[in-house]
Amino acid sequence: MSTQIQAEHFTSAIYTLLDEIFDNVHGYCLDKGTSLFETLATISAGEASVPVGGKCATLAAQVKHVAFYLDVLEHNVRTQQYERQDWSKIWRETAAVTPEEWDALKVQLRESYDRIKQLISETAEWPSGQHIGGVIAVVVHTAYHLGEIRQALCTLQTEEAIVQ
Repeated sequence: MSTQIQAEHFTSAIYTLLDEIFDNVHGYCLDKGTSLFETLATISAGEASVPVGGKCATLAAQVKHVAFYLDVLEHNVRTQQYERQDWSKIWRETAAVTPEEWDALKVQLRESYDRIKQLISETAEWPSGQHIGGVIAVVVHTAYHLGEIRQALCTLQTEEAIVQ
């Protein structure tokens, strides 16, 4: 009996988890209707522009950060070049967004996510633990930020209800 994981089993599991986090809840870790894109569809540009808790980043910055993370990971894997990144730049520079900018951020995130799925589909074998870890990190990292976004949205909606 082999102790290795077959690449197609790993790829299938990663696709399912990514789909859960980004698009379609399968019941692994999210409740129905709470995937990232489902959540973002309920957020207005005004809500996306509010710094959560007064000192934290906006929801728009959270979304831009996730897209940036996906883009960096894809670049690193495709080129095998791991360049130093200014991870705090997005947090410093992303604030209020117009409705058009908010829509563009969501499109950017979708395109980044689609490129990651393409990268995974093109990977016939996983050459190292670093590659596997990078792909697993996409799931974990995005799930973390989805939690941040959902918590912030809950806080914003509670504050709006109190004002009314």
